[in-house]
Amino acid sequence: MGELYQRLKDYSKTDYYPYHMPGHKRLLCGEFPREIMDIDITEIDGFDNLHAPEEILRRVQDEAAGLYGADESFYLINGSTCGVLAAISAAVPRGGRILMTRGAHKSAYHAAYLRNLTVSYLYPEMMEEYDIYDAVTPEQIAEALSREPVPDAVFLVSPTYEGRIADIETIAKLVHSKGIPLIVDEAHGAHLGLAEGFAKNSCQCGADLVIHSVHKTLPALTQSALLHVNGRLVDRERLRRFLHIYQSSSPSYVLMAGIDNALQLVKEQGDYLFARLQVNYLRILTELSECRNLHFLPLDARQDIGKLVILSSKAGLSGQQIYDILLEEYHLQLEMAAADHCLAMFTIGDSDEAYTRMTDALLAIDRDISAGKWHTQTEGGDSRETSLYHVQPEVSLSLADAWDAEKEEIPLAQAAGRIAGDFVNLYPPGIPVLVPGEQIEEIHCRKLAEYFRKGLKVQGVTEKDEYCITVVKNQKK
Repeated sequence: MGELYQRLKDYSKTDYYPYHMPGHKRLLCGEFPREIMDIDITEIDGFDNLHAPEEILRRVQDEAAGLYGADESFYLINGSTCGVLAAISAAVPRGGRILMTRGAHKSAYHAAYLRNLTVSYLYPEMMEEYDIYDAVTPEQIAEALSREPVPDAVFLVSPTYEGRIADIETIAKLVHSKGIPLIVDEAHGAHLGLAEGFAKNSCQCGADLVIHSVHKTLPALTQSALLHVNGRLVDRERLRRFLHIYQSSSPSYVLMAGIDNALQLVKEQGDYLFARLQVNYLRILTELSECRNLHFLPLDARQDIGKLVILSSKAGLSGQQIYDILLEEYHLQLEMAAADHCLAMFTIGDSDEAYTRMTDALLAIDRDISAGKWHTQTEGGDSRETSLYHVQPEVSLSLADAWDAEKEEIPLAQAAGRIAGDFVNLYPPGIPVLVPGEQIEEIHCRKLAEYFRKGLKVQGVTEKDEYCITVVKNQKK
């Protein structure tokens, strides 16, 4: 591993002149660093072709497969989005059926749209004590698979955005008993299975297609990912066809070298780096246990390390308020904010100072809450009973038919009973609370307006003279 980056650096020192793309010609152009320009090439002699790898790119992908325990692995430079699109498209025939978690990334919904799939949803249970939704369980899978018709594939997310890990080993056996493939969006789990004390990754647990965002929890560049394939339930030539469709025909060698570099670091220093991560993360949880107002999701066998979930509702604050305080008062930028919690991520790239700054800031905020410094709120009642992520809307039109239909924008206050014409979600993480074709309920209108007032980022609702939402034109239930 690391061969690709070293070869790019060596090549940049030669006198070969580029009468080819890219247009900067490996020269200093504008303000962009020369070091990046030097290694930004196209498919030239000696550097293989990602869409038909035979040499160096085949070797580095084979090394990735060996590291994760997969039969075969593919470099992705269009992110996990590309991997999800290709995996679902290859595993499920056009017009087929897919069983998937409602907490799927939007790319899974886009794949369902493009392939005109019938979608059945798995709604995870809430961890009542923490106001966080758990991963899908084997019992839920077994119950769903007992119904007819049997889907063509099952699609899960593990770990979830908040770090909840599913029992993929048991789930894979249940899914395979029906003769269908299991696809796992493990975008947030590229570190799993790589060190002692970590949960197994989904390749090691028997999943057929597994997607990893190498940039999320490993030190790779944004937009770089991996797609792993195991077994024979998915046609690999069909998978390659869809990768050709969804991947750029001009793959970035900078991104590919970043994947190779990150995996080399794991191979050479992973034992030390992951051990340091575990020590530091356990220490921050221990020190934060002194908080009287803020609470934190504990580390257990089904909780991913590194996901610091800051639970704010019992302190009378929204997740967005804690997010804003950390950003404005302490210059600490979190990953996301939700109604009742916010999320900080720690990886092997963090220094000891990162843990110290976060610990000191949260302890100080907790003291300030006790002293009455921050305005608390009680609006909205018990979010565990009214969270939109647990509402199961009635489907009035298929996703494809509704998204392609003529639409109109109407006031949110008047939308109850209408059919959603676009996705509505909180971002991040981008999990839909409404999918095109689903009926809008009164609770959607009320809670979405509440989310806006709390300062959360609501996609699919616009704020003009009043809150507005896109619906299918001339259609009601």
